[in-house]
Amino acid sequence: MTRRLLVSVVLSAALAIGVAHAANDPRTALLVDAKALAAHLDDPELVLLHVGDADDYARSHIPGARLVTLDDISVSEHSATGLMLQMPGDEALRERLQELGISDDSHIVVYYAKDWISPSTRIVFTLQYAGLGQRTQLLDGGMGAWVRAGGALSSTAPPARAGTLSRLRTQNLIVDAAQVRAQRNSPGVAIVDARAAVYYDGIETGGAHGLAHRTGHIQGARSIPFTEIADERLQLRSQAELRTLFTRAGVKPGDTVVGYCHIGQQATAMLFAARLLGHPVKLYDDAFEDWSRGTDNPVETATASGRP
Repeated sequence: MTRRLLVSVVLSAALAIGVAHAANDPRTALLVDAKALAAHLDDPELVLLHVGDADDYARSHIPGARLVTLDDISVSEHSATGLMLQMPGDEALRERLQELGISDDSHIVVYYAKDWISPSTRIVFTLQYAGLGQRTQLLDGGMGAWVRAGGALSSTAPPARAGTLSRLRTQNLIVDAAQVRAQRNSPGVAIVDARAAVYYDGIETGGAHGLAHRTGHIQGARSIPFTEIADERLQLRSQAELRTLFTRAGVKPGDTVVGYCHIGQQATAMLFAARLLGHPVKLYDDAFEDWSRGTDNPVETATASGRP
């Protein structure tokens, strides 16, 4: 067996087996641990993406990793009427992913430096949206787990290498305000607010570009703050812990989880946890900054929603 075939078969095992058994163990498909990554760091088909501060990346990163930012995979309009963190058009997104070295046969591992979990899950969600979800994993525990496992670090950036991607087969993963309004009370659909509880409860009010959002949350939405999906070591909580978290919020097994947050970043961390539990997911990408602008979009606070 050739080296190329061997490394492809071995590294693909976690993805292929995980996908085949996704109904029973989606965690295997979506997460990779530091030990498994270390064993296959030289795979020529591996694209390793570092999510974090550029200066920190320049000082140290996992060998072979390329720095990726949210600007690399999204479009933002920094104005009072614009929206942040929007998906690019299909062709623009394909070109951006190619610039990161991603090809049709790539195995993509995304990891976070420090506590950059939600930016990393936004990258993962974008890859899922682009039709590359079955070839993408998140390093559980991020760079911290890599260091604790004795993994080497580098200060040398890999040479730029463009990938080659076929036309994207984008997935139906994004909803707009009209769809959220229509689905708010639909059986089998759970609208989930992933912001910090103080925003959901109405204790604090978010905002951007000098404009305050409305106070509270989408009427009828559940609350699962994005910060609750990982433990103190920034590793994803166990399946049992995540199931308790979602059950406590009123999300039923099999529900499609429609997530939102301030601008479409934090919600992807909660949605990643939902995927670990086998839930179909959707993102209200225009987020609460868009919902706040619609006078016919109902908003309530914790008292009105009956939150303890």
